[in-house]
Amino acid sequence: MLSDEQRQQAIESLREAHRTKTPCVQLSTTFPDIEIADSYAISSALAAEKEKAGIKIIGHKIGLTSKAMQASSGIDEPDYGYLFDDMLLNDGDVVRYADFCVPRVEPELTFILKEPLKGPNIGLVDVMRATEYVVPSIEIIDARVQNPRKIFDTIADNGAGAGIVLGGRPVRPDAVDLRWVGAIFYRNSKIEETGLAAGVLGHPAMAIAWLANSLAPFDITLEPGNLILSGSFTRPVWAEPGDTLHADFGPLGSVSVQFE
Repeated sequence: MLSDEQRQQAIESLREAHRTKTPCVQLSTTFPDIEIADSYAISSALAAEKEKAGIKIIGHKIGLTSKAMQASSGIDEPDYGYLFDDMLLNDGDVVRYADFCVPRVEPELTFILKEPLKGPNIGLVDVMRATEYVVPSIEIIDARVQNPRKIFDTIADNGAGAGIVLGGRPVRPDAVDLRWVGAIFYRNSKIEETGLAAGVLGHPAMAIAWLANSLAPFDITLEPGNLILSGSFTRPVWAEPGDTLHADFGPLGSVSVQFE
């Protein structure tokens, strides 16, 4: 466990990485005694700073929920971070590459809640009942910590969350079998990844259940209107200046983002 002073040093390192767009040394290297609780405390402190600056929390992102993402990162357990209103993008938006350290992109499903969810003991049916829409999405992730990262580094860095692009055709959660929602992920005209949403814990709604139950010990409720990113079901795709990333979700439409 870290001291308050060490946690503050970690916060300052991440804050500087955000400012300079240069990843900092791994917190797990600088502070070998770091624990999961420290990482979430650091992430929450940085989120509180953003709130004080007038930026609103609009939901949560869940990461590392599929074998593909766990294999890509070398981390074998899920994590979560915050979604802020300044991360929200529209389908087809153009973003500045220089606003990121090392951006990568992933196709995901976003759940929009109509009812509160609070663990423990939340299951798939509870999530389906509480969800108003499921929306095709692209998540932009950005590591503000150098590789190779451990779970402590990723959690403290808000799960590497950097942007969320909503698009396609929003659907009611029972309108399709969410396990079989697929995506073909293109960089420019080249297919880079394909996958099915079942890759996320067997059913993407189970990621939302995992989050609600993980937040229960902290007396945190997922509120109506919250956006919850369920996690990627493919490996992340690198983005370079000039690239257009396009996720084709078939019957659910498509969503894209361009880097300049």
